[in-house]
Amino acid sequence: QLQLVESGGGLVQPGGSLRLSCAASGFSLDYYVIGWFRQAPGKEREGVSCISSSDGSTYYADSVKGRFTISRDIAKNTVFLQMNSLKPDDTAVYYCAADGLTTVQAMCVHGAPFGSWGQGTQVTVSS
Repeated sequence: QLQLVESGGGLVQPGGSLRLSCAASGFSLDYYVIGWFRQAPGKEREGVSCISSSDGSTYYADSVKGRFTISRDIAKNTVFLQMNSLKPDDTAVYYCAADGLTTVQAMCVHGAPFGSWGQGTQVTVSS
């Protein structure tokens, strides 16, 4: 059974940092594109960052460039999202998804309608 589990969310003050993890089980992330998405109350889901497990190419939304870093640990079958300089606007539920038939840009821009999704982890940035 394909499963993605996110962890690492929480409450952090503005300017703080969090590292999210997306652990895969039941399949190998090799040759998949993995993406982080977020959805705040009343807003549409947004592609935050995506990475290709096969070649390491990445994509970042303009809103997080220079602050967030996506990485992968193939041995641990896990993808990470390091989030620095967090702002209140970063508050959302963060989801990871995996899709084997897409590119990093296509996934982040158009989502993963046929991919596997995790259950999400809440990130709240507030003083």
